[in-house]
Amino acid sequence: MRRRTTIGSYLVKRLEEAGLKQIFGVPGDYVLGFYDLLVESPIEVIGTCTEGGAGFAADAYARVHGLGAICITYCVGGFNALNAVAGAYAEKSPLIVISGSPGLAERAKSPLLHHQVRGFNTQHLIFDQV
Repeated sequence: MRRRTTIGSYLVKRLEEAGLKQIFGVPGDYVLGFYDLLVESPIEVIGTCTEGGAGFAADAYARVHGLGAICITYCVGGFNALNAVAGAYAEKSPLIVISGSPGLAERAKSPLLHHQVRGFNTQHLIFDQV
């Protein structure tokens, strides 16, 4: 019987295949399951005090090693990392941003989420510009 692949396990596998050895971030409610997968993988998780700090650390890591990544939570976490991500983008530093978000069931159940700013899609629309 084939084992079902989740998005999280697929992402971890692809990060490993890309040669990523370390990932930076701040655990939060919508990425806790992904953090569990990271802890079980060979990728070292480096926690930072803020999402912005994670972004700048991952940018520096990318400039040295060729690829950096951060794992942050939805909305406020993503917005906190925005300056670092924009800086990496401007300097063409290869940075992967993994940001959890509420699932379809959570969105349907409660349109007012505790981390939501404006509409559910706001973070995506802002990052789309970067």
